Amino acid sequence: MIRVVVADDHPLFREGLRALIQDAPGLTLAGVAGDGDAVVAVALAERPDVVLMDLRMPGLSGVEATRLILRTAPSTAILVVTMVDEDDSVFAAMRAGARGYVLKGADPTEILRAIQAVANGEAIFGPAIAARLTRFFVPAAGVATPFPELTTREREILTLMATGAPNATIASRLGLTEKTVRNNVSNVFAKLRVADRAAAVARARDAGLGQP
Repeated sequence: MIRVVVADDHPLFREGLRALIQDAPGLTLAGVAGDGDAVVAVALAERPDVVLMDLRMPGLSGVEATRLILRTAPSTAILVVTMVDEDDSVFAAMRAGARGYVLKGADPTEILRAIQAVANGEAIFGPAIAARLTRFFVPAAGVATPFPELTTREREILTLMATGAPNATIASRLGLTEKTVRNNVSNVFAKLRVADRAAAVARARDAGLGQP
């Protein structure tokens, strides 16, 4: 049996997931939680196979809760089930260790299939999320990647710089320390042969990165 914990702050959706799991063969409900702090407590007490994790809850966010659970119980599979489909949220959940990401509008059979997949050690994403990941990682045909001399991380940081984000915000979004961000920014300056942040941002925007 796959033991599942449900975490969602919306009572109706939480009860819907509870009923779905209780009626599904091969699954058993190990607990429910209505906020981020509660799901960490339940997950660490029950050690379920899968946690269905909403991202936006009172207290700890779903990303923070995911990180805390996996720090102590790394074998637990986190499946994000949320309305949030922005790129930042998808990548933050992945960096925190989530194995899957599906939207709340998904068909119940899709959610059940995702639970089975992450419990078996697979990574799975709903069709809408998979399409976003494909667009992010596979550039359009004939479009060259700007600044090929930069590493993927440096290009990611440059893109956020071009949106006007300061180092502290970049560090928070990417799950890095500010010192790591500063070191990468220095590398960007050296590789682009620019003297300061303003010049780097100007070049990035000219290349189409980080347009507000």
